[in-house]
Amino acid sequence: MAKKIDGYIKLQIPAGQANPSPPVGPALGQKGVNIMEFCKAFNAATQKLEQGMPIPVTITVYQDKSFPYETKSPPVSFFIKKALKLKKASKTPGKEVIASISKSDIRKIAEDKIKDLNTDNVESAERMVSGTARSMGIKVE
Repeated sequence: MAKKIDGYIKLQIPAGQANPSPPVGPALGQKGVNIMEFCKAFNAATQKLEQGMPIPVTITVYQDKSFPYETKSPPVSFFIKKALKLKKASKTPGKEVIASISKSDIRKIAEDKIKDLNTDNVESAERMVSGTARSMGIKVE
């Protein structure tokens, strides 16, 4: 018989830096999950990635308090800021352009991120990445 699902927890945690402090501890504690067990497993799984890279994680909590989790690739905005060496996006996107990004950079980011997007088509993924760039105040060339 399949286990009954108690709920889902979605978090964004820096790679290799999960610890019981907020937001991880309180989110897991509400569902009765063993916080230290999750932190050790997550840190071990993400230790080979760039430290501090934001990793979205979805934790499925079962009624017996077991919890498989699934990590995804970092957000598109992280890849764009990394490619352009930016600290943060524009305060007024649409009015202020803070940088420009090439089509080749957009294609590379789309290929890296496509497994987490809701498309299998690279051109569609490129349009999604371009939209994110424009919403950050970055001109697509």
